[in-house]
Amino acid sequence: MTLRWIVLLFGLGLATAKLSGDTETDADQGHDWDIFNVNEAAGLDLLEGDIEQDETLSRNSILGDRYRWPTTIPVYLEDNLEMNAKGVILKVFEQYRLKTCIDFTPWKGEENYISVYKGSGCSSSVGNQHVGKQRLSIGNNCDRLGTVEHEFLHALGFWHEQSRADRDDYVNIIWNQITPGKEHNFKTRDDTVSSALGVPYDYGSVMHYSKTSFNIGSEPTIVTKNAKFRDVIGQRMGFSASDLTKLNRLYNCTRSSTFVDSCDFEEDNICGMIQGPGHRQWEQRSSVSGGPQTDFSNMGQCKGKGYFMHFSTASAEPEEHAILESRWLYPKPGAQCLQFFLHNSGAADDLLNIWVREYDEANPNGKMKLFKSISGGFMGSWELHNINLNVIHKSRVVFEGVRGNGASKGGFSIDDINLSSTKCPQHIWHIRNITRLMATTAVGSKLYSPRFLSPAGYSFQVGVYLNGRSDRPGYMGAYFHLTSGPNDHKLKWPCPWQMATMALMDQQSDVRQHMNMHRMVTTDPDKMSSDGYEYYWDDPRKVGSKVTSSDGSSYYRGPGYGTSTFITHSRLKSRNYIKGDDAYFLFSLEDISDLLETQALPETKQMKAADNGAPQGAVYDHTMVTVIAGTVGAAMLVITVLVVANTWRMRRESKQESDHAVIMKELPEFMDVIEQPTKGLPSSSTA
Repeated sequence: MTLRWIVLLFGLGLATAKLSGDTETDADQGHDWDIFNVNEAAGLDLLEGDIEQDETLSRNSILGDRYRWPTTIPVYLEDNLEMNAKGVILKVFEQYRLKTCIDFTPWKGEENYISVYKGSGCSSSVGNQHVGKQRLSIGNNCDRLGTVEHEFLHALGFWHEQSRADRDDYVNIIWNQITPGKEHNFKTRDDTVSSALGVPYDYGSVMHYSKTSFNIGSEPTIVTKNAKFRDVIGQRMGFSASDLTKLNRLYNCTRSSTFVDSCDFEEDNICGMIQGPGHRQWEQRSSVSGGPQTDFSNMGQCKGKGYFMHFSTASAEPEEHAILESRWLYPKPGAQCLQFFLHNSGAADDLLNIWVREYDEANPNGKMKLFKSISGGFMGSWELHNINLNVIHKSRVVFEGVRGNGASKGGFSIDDINLSSTKCPQHIWHIRNITRLMATTAVGSKLYSPRFLSPAGYSFQVGVYLNGRSDRPGYMGAYFHLTSGPNDHKLKWPCPWQMATMALMDQQSDVRQHMNMHRMVTTDPDKMSSDGYEYYWDDPRKVGSKVTSSDGSSYYRGPGYGTSTFITHSRLKSRNYIKGDDAYFLFSLEDISDLLETQALPETKQMKAADNGAPQGAVYDHTMVTVIAGTVGAAMLVITVLVVANTWRMRRESKQESDHAVIMKELPEFMDVIEQPTKGLPSSSTA
């Protein structure tokens, strides 16, 4: 009888641990991790919490030119980095390229470079220390976009915002709430050794301490003198506008690396756009009868402002069209992302064509290529569109509106156009009437996105707790789920190394001013359930739950992985995450398995010197060392072969067995590992 109960209880225990669509893993363990919490938990005691520098060392940072890096910085990603951290780091590099002239490239043997590794926490030195290999740590719980941006800003030469010489004009330091022995972290730096670069104090800087940094209990250590910013300081969403201004001034940036163009149509010259040949024209409007009553940029909040471009299909005849062309643009060859907002108040069969006119020697007048045609869809509201382009030469983006045959009350209206030399997010989730949803959704209730397909064929969706989980009210939570889809029989399971990006869009007009709230999670095919019996990212039909959609169809939803502390409600209101009562999530699911490969090491300086015709003595010395090393190595190899051969002979004689195949099999594998080129950060050299 006793044994029977033990078996029953054991079975119940396994059942409770079984994965399902309701299973959730919180990557943050319920914490809202800041850099200093991470480092404190790791037992680190660094200068100002995350700076790898002695208090006694020179503090000349942004005033000393010798501490500058070149605008293209060599970087090496060490093997011990987590896969998700590698993916996040590459996303951070994209942000630097989009918003500044700073670029990052694989280390190819430059004297000074940044080597990123998984240390105990999040830390960096300040500025280029000229030590050759300058390490920057992205440890556990540091793989957040804003955190990585913060550490690289240190490396580029920036101290924390609250260490400015004018700090006390803007915040009060509550000294008696600081943990004893940590007071030195709140020192200011005299403006003779550190410069604010003429930029006002920035409560919203990604480099600012949070209000509870180094506190004893729960009371703040920093109180802003302007009460509006008490819950703003310490944001890790991303660069603020002032962060970018300072960085661009420090490095004399006059343009961003991958930004191409942005237009909100506020100026009379409509950003240099021109009317193309056609029966009708696009018009600059602030409102349209039967169409939008305000622009998207300002939503009618700024008197005398708020314009967009409109093509009236209501006044056009069937088949008539209007063409609006951008000025000449010079994107970097390869992928580009065209982003704009469209308000369609026309007929269901009215058509908006997105063309690119590309100029080259063979086509001096430009060759037209159609990238997308838009008709119908959700009518009567501003909708976000992302279109991937692929342009090599000088070009123009062309918007062509074509009148259909149906009844039209308005037409096509476009606003807030952005073009950058980057890939677009793969999917858009438009949450309408979000204010009402947040007012009526209970804490602990989850809102699910539609299902989407990744380029590799995996189906997924995201679940959002608008008012937080029951244990984390006041936050928005976000969890990524794999779902069953049409390609499951052809896909690899457990799902290997797909990085999901969940981004809540900051709906600013200029993409360079976006502070999107990002979170990335990566599917590790070896991750197991808590009981160790199931693979977490296995086929949702095996580890998920059957779900019935509102249309009556059914599918399987796998377990979720994400965070219960995606963003606080106070930060949700601090930017344009909600605009016109709408919010946008941007999703991508990308294969990052190439980052499993070790980044290729560059050639040695000696080999470069020999290749470049170095003095004979230097080449000779290096050659002699190589010859001696090679001779010793050859001798050791001969001895090893003889020993192995003798051992093999004796084993064959005694057991009639041979290990020869095993020995011959291992040698080529070893060579493959040595010579295998990296796929993560492209490099021209191999080990």
